[in-house]
Amino acid sequence: MNKQLYQFFTNDHRRIEESLDKATESPDKIQMEHYHRFRSGLLKHIKMEEKILFPAAQKANGGVPVPIAAKLRLEHGALTALMVPPPTASLIKVLRYIIDRHDIAEEEPGGMYEVCESLTHHQTQEILEQLANVSETPLQAHNPASYALEAAKRSLARAGYDYDALAK
Repeated sequence: MNKQLYQFFTNDHRRIEESLDKATESPDKIQMEHYHRFRSGLLKHIKMEEKILFPAAQKANGGVPVPIAAKLRLEHGALTALMVPPPTASLIKVLRYIIDRHDIAEEEPGGMYEVCESLTHHQTQEILEQLANVSETPLQAHNPASYALEAAKRSLARAGYDYDALAK
């Protein structure tokens, strides 16, 4: 297996993480230009997995979802919800924690990317072409209202994470 899909998605993980690293280089000020790039990149990445990769693997698996997909989808929802409130040091800490674990579940041997690659090996080029045509996700302004963060915390809880415990 040539692992083209694996490479595509893991390279995208590194690109997204680099944007977050640049956004948070200064411990006392988040660089919003880089955070915007991070936010846009993360949402596009999730879109590519949810709209193209996961459905292709499920279809190739006789219509049966890959078992880990349910957990990853809950995490995608949680990460998406964390993109709504303005970034804070606590929110960034929680984001990094979840992204690290999420990326491992996708990248590790036997993880989601390897399973997807194995199931869809006969349509790699078709999938890569679809991925190349995915549009940016339109971004709304951050919502500073307390209910936005509370909604994100509930989404995190559904995915098995405790925002307040992670933010400490």
